[in-house]
Amino acid sequence: MSIKENLEQVKQNIANAAVKAGKRPEDIVLVMATKTVDTERIREAVRAGGRIIGENKIQEAMKKYEVLKDEDAEWHFIGHLQTNKVKDVLKFADMIHSVDRLSLVEKLDQRLQQEGRSMDILVQVNTSHEESKYGISPEEAISLVRQTAKYDTLKVYGLMTIGLFTKDEVKIRKCFKALKEINDNIIKEGIDKVQMKYLSMGMSGDYQIAIEEGANMVRIGTAIFGARNTPDAYYWPSEKTDADRAGQ
Repeated sequence: MSIKENLEQVKQNIANAAVKAGKRPEDIVLVMATKTVDTERIREAVRAGGRIIGENKIQEAMKKYEVLKDEDAEWHFIGHLQTNKVKDVLKFADMIHSVDRLSLVEKLDQRLQQEGRSMDILVQVNTSHEESKYGISPEEAISLVRQTAKYDTLKVYGLMTIGLFTKDEVKIRKCFKALKEINDNIIKEGIDKVQMKYLSMGMSGDYQIAIEEGANMVRIGTAIFGARNTPDAYYWPSEKTDADRAGQ
């Protein structure tokens, strides 16, 4: 099938899952995960109705942005963000899904203050408790949201998680239920300047489950663009470096 046909099928699946969950299909936001996808295929997807481009790697994203910035699309950064890449991510991103530590919050704030602007962000939570995955622990998530809300340059709009890579649907749902619970607890707290608009969870293999469990933003790549040559491990590293562990 063509990219346009794939995109239409994904949108239909999203609509079906939304209705099943008692939601309006138009309230589910589709982010196209475009890692390793060449610019012409991304352009084709945008012109077929894909409104949001989601990239995982800064260098790759910047190159694509230069080619595609004339297209009517939003750019979201959905991968792990190192503090030394903050200056670069701000050159193209309309939203960052992966804020997961105070050192990154401080670096973003510092740079945004210099540029005299703000950034929409989601706080990434490691709901699967996997050492290999990035994200703040569920136990510390509300605290990080509270701390981040103190920075006027950062607009907290919700949470993001990556489900467990497994075929066990019960375990996958457990990750998504955990994020929804944190989301609901943050709403109850009524933290000043925090707007819990988005629950970004679900990818090509589990987005329908994610919607059933409360997602209203899904990140979908292979279901639109086909299988990638580069394994997911390249984008979701199986081991963190010492610098990552230190919060760099």
